[in-house]
Amino acid sequence: MSFIRNCFIFICLLVTIPAYAQEKDKPLKREGIYAFLRRHNRNESMYYQKFIELNKRKLGKNGALLSDVFYVVPPVAENPDKQKVSDTPKALYTSDTDIPESSGKQDTDKKLKNTYQPLFGKQYAHYTVLDNALKGACFFLSSGHGGPDCGAIAKVDGRELHEDEYAYDITLRLARNLLQHGATVHIIIQDPNDGIRDGKYLNNSRKETCMGSSIPLNQGARLQQRINKINRLSRQAKEKYQRAVFLHLDSRSKKRQLDVFFYYQDKLKHKKQSLQLSETMRSTFADRYAKVQPGRGFSGTVSARNLAVLRNAEPISIFMELANMQNEFDQRRYILDDNRQALANWMTLGFIRDYQNSK
Repeated sequence: MSFIRNCFIFICLLVTIPAYAQEKDKPLKREGIYAFLRRHNRNESMYYQKFIELNKRKLGKNGALLSDVFYVVPPVAENPDKQKVSDTPKALYTSDTDIPESSGKQDTDKKLKNTYQPLFGKQYAHYTVLDNALKGACFFLSSGHGGPDCGAIAKVDGRELHEDEYAYDITLRLARNLLQHGATVHIIIQDPNDGIRDGKYLNNSRKETCMGSSIPLNQGARLQQRINKINRLSRQAKEKYQRAVFLHLDSRSKKRQLDVFFYYQDKLKHKKQSLQLSETMRSTFADRYAKVQPGRGFSGTVSARNLAVLRNAEPISIFMELANMQNEFDQRRYILDDNRQALANWMTLGFIRDYQNSK
């Protein structure tokens, strides 16, 4: 009788094993979590947190994937479009890798809209409008430098890294996020060949344009060109909520570690709103770090600076310095593609909060 019972239990185990079988795989060279999930057709944001829950004990420093480790691939959801999109997603326990692309409430009254932006590159050109959290908001995104001006230069692992390439990649990721929340987005500096790129080392080029126009070599002319474009588009835009966003990476001493810091417009017309936006963005980053790394703190500052783009841009504006390119710790913030995405995610959350506060 005992033998029969044991055989029955063994057969039951054999029957139930397939139901609990888990798909596993090793990451490719320099592959981050987002790229790993996309390679396995897990593009929805909900899979990111599920991956963390399944593999939290196998992640390396700063949430990196280890090349010799098999990671569990989250199972496919029956209907991922109906999954709840959280506006307070659980934080990953690293410094710069955190929230998934979507935050805000999903528009359940309408079918999700799928659309296309070729500037994002082949892999990311298709995106889904997840909700209307930013409907009625208009953004003018200008990544620093470009064309004949590469901006700051850092040397990492024998490679020369240019500021304009990383600022552009983060800008595209931010643009895609904002579009997913229903915003109108104008990408001022554009490269027809370089979409959103994964990996640590982004190839350098001089093919960037100002919305199709060649970028001048002269610095004054270069800045005036993008200011003119932003102001012209702003006058044509119907949205009342308009924000110009200037993204850069700083270059300081190698020993100087910097958190993201923010400049606002110190001119009478927009000073209050620009300062409020900068303070909201700073508090958003501080909140995220408090959840990601309790006790770490956040030292990013908000201050006024008499920059040409802030002085002459007609929309309410913010200028953000995302990292010190020369500092070893800051380099992880922009070299790792997961961290570039995290920067875009945190900025998106900051803009959603500012938009809600403006109403």
